[in-house]
Amino acid sequence: MTAISTQIHQNLEPELLIEQAVKLGLASHCETGAPVVRTGKFTGRSPKDKFFVKEGAEHVDWNDFNLPIDEKHFLQLRSDLISYLNTKPEIWSKEVYVGADPEYRIGLTCYTEWPDSSLFVDNMFIEKDENFTSEWTIYQAPGFHANPDIHGTRQGNFAIISLKHKTILIGGTGYTGEIKKGMFTVMNYLLPSERNVLTMHCSANMGKEGDVALFFGLSGTGKTTLSADPNRRLIGDDEHAWTPNGVFNLEGGCYAKVIDLSPENEPQIFQAIRGQALLENVVFHKDSNCIDFSNKSITENTRVSYPLTYIKDAVIPSMGGIPKNIFFLTCDAFGVLPPISKLDADQAMYFFLNGYTAKIAGTEEGIKEPKPTFSTCFGAPFLPLKPSTYAEMLKEKIAESGAQVWMVNTGWTGGGYGVGSRIKLSYTRAMISAALKGELKGVITQKHTIFGVEMPLCCPGVPSLLLNPANTWENKEQYFEESKKLSTLFEKNHQKFTVETV
Repeated sequence: MTAISTQIHQNLEPELLIEQAVKLGLASHCETGAPVVRTGKFTGRSPKDKFFVKEGAEHVDWNDFNLPIDEKHFLQLRSDLISYLNTKPEIWSKEVYVGADPEYRIGLTCYTEWPDSSLFVDNMFIEKDENFTSEWTIYQAPGFHANPDIHGTRQGNFAIISLKHKTILIGGTGYTGEIKKGMFTVMNYLLPSERNVLTMHCSANMGKEGDVALFFGLSGTGKTTLSADPNRRLIGDDEHAWTPNGVFNLEGGCYAKVIDLSPENEPQIFQAIRGQALLENVVFHKDSNCIDFSNKSITENTRVSYPLTYIKDAVIPSMGGIPKNIFFLTCDAFGVLPPISKLDADQAMYFFLNGYTAKIAGTEEGIKEPKPTFSTCFGAPFLPLKPSTYAEMLKEKIAESGAQVWMVNTGWTGGGYGVGSRIKLSYTRAMISAALKGELKGVITQKHTIFGVEMPLCCPGVPSLLLNPANTWENKEQYFEESKKLSTLFEKNHQKFTVETV
């Protein structure tokens, strides 16, 4: 294996990383002083270019998200990528932990071509201590492009995981989310298969009495927004594990979307944009360094990474007890799912495996009407094992803990997108708050005619009319027709799990 021989800036402080990124022309400052960067051609992950090395990956569930590549290609690519880094006058490295629980954490060394990528690593993972030992290595080089004929990739950009060599190679893309999700994918393999610990694509927070809540949801459902509750303490916004003792954050920071960010709707995130918070692909108002959060000219996936300590009263170290409430968030653009409903164990598994939300017109080119999206276990691109592995573990955890599972629709009511209206964030917060406080216990519920979930008929701070979505539609017949259509889509998607019953 080729060794790194160029100058390595190891474990630099964030302030110095920012200074170097600005000096190299890679970053500028916004009005709060936080650095702003562009990630280049790629402003999001490229799922079709993520590979697992076949050797040493016997338990990987090969599918559209877990693509195989031969070890010989990995070894050639690693050698060529390191040779490329050695042509640079300097590179950067960070030594960090993945996982807040000392019993389950993994030591990681990340080598990056750019100083701002090293800042991202500093923001998103956990500071090392005197007991640090590096077990995994990431090499990230946005300027290096693979040759598919030589390296076995689909195109020039790539993210390749080798479980055997405990290494991730990332090249041809400056999108830092590939670093974060690469290690999440690794943990989603190692902890369930080797430690019998459930890993989850969810956010988590804790009440004043120590009660823990989990929030599962795909992009656009409000996972980050709803877990950042000023009345509760944040454990983490995206990646967690559930052990016999409770939950812990796999990360040490947050990576939040900032499109249309406002201090009114998301005050904690807005206030976190300072110091070493790293903004990606945002646009300034003309002739200023003030961010135009509504500007989508580069991408709709504008982002900011920041340490968890930037959130007031965040739980540090980011660990909590056994969850009491679990929320499945969905943005239903068809407007048929209830704003909040209680799920029994079988329903919880059904909705967990389906992982539903809906994309709306404008989010992707060519979408003219709501498009249903199903992502297994609310995180299909990051799950290397069979879906039943995670579903069975969650079912056991729910049974052991007695946690109540809720489905929350943060999308439309009174009609689908373009006809009805989006459920007010204040109402959604009120419903979640009521569930967390136990105010929905004993409340009379009504079974949904199509989906069979139990809908509370009253909730503090929420108009009762809203709680049964059929009441908000002028044309009741059309409501049930649309409900049946969505139910059919669920059933069709669920058929692929019939081989793996849970």
